[in-house]
Amino acid sequence: MDAVAVPLSDLTSMPDAQQVYAADGTRLATYTWGELDAPVVVTVHGFASSARDNWVLTGWVRELTSAGYRVLALDQRGHGHSEKPHQPEDYSIRTLVTDVETVMDAYLVDDAVYVGYSLGARVGWEVVRDLPQRIGRAVLGGVPDGIPLARLDLDQVRAYIADGTPVSDTTTQNYIALTERVPGNDLSALVALAEGMRSSGAIDPDPTDAPTRPILFATGSKDAIIEGSRALASAAPDARFFEIPNRNHFNAPGSRDFKEAALAFLGEG
Repeated sequence: MDAVAVPLSDLTSMPDAQQVYAADGTRLATYTWGELDAPVVVTVHGFASSARDNWVLTGWVRELTSAGYRVLALDQRGHGHSEKPHQPEDYSIRTLVTDVETVMDAYLVDDAVYVGYSLGARVGWEVVRDLPQRIGRAVLGGVPDGIPLARLDLDQVRAYIADGTPVSDTTTQNYIALTERVPGNDLSALVALAEGMRSSGAIDPDPTDAPTRPILFATGSKDAIIEGSRALASAAPDARFFEIPNRNHFNAPGSRDFKEAALAFLGEG
């Protein structure tokens, strides 16, 4: 697989996806921006988002490449231009973690920093913990301290998919709206992801086995999970916490304050 760099003048459009195949054969869409010999930032997006939605349209790719980084991003399985299996067993937390490792291997990236948001931050907790020799430091934004997507009412979503039955649960309504906001999302695949994450074993972040690398935890001041995220930051031995001013879980990635705090933290390495 050949990596493709994109000129700094064209950071609002997407390069052609480079396909990487996961261990189970699932096709993953990946992208790079910046100079090929620059320090690498691996970016992993949140639930119902994509590399374009989470990192390009919010200005992260522009800011990171302007700061001298090469950005390596993937559409997580079930998202963006990656393959979208409909079976819950294809979406365990370990599978999502292994996907990130596989992409790093495919691009011959042995040394990187990591930036993840929401689901991407939850995956990042595991990646940073498991690969301390390859991940120097990390930014974990909006990381949940419990089972991801635990508040999603799967029965209501399935009924909505099957015959358009109205969804009454407010949280589930919000997740459906989030899913339908991004073109190309497959609601059935994302339901499978939610179910797979719930049923794949011990998937809560374990504060007694926290990553040891330097980590910046960042969560919006109006995000309901902020105290859980703050608790995870307190549990990690080399971490700090940044409260993203006046942001909730869904609009925090676009915060300039968040990007500035992340760049300052990454620059300390």
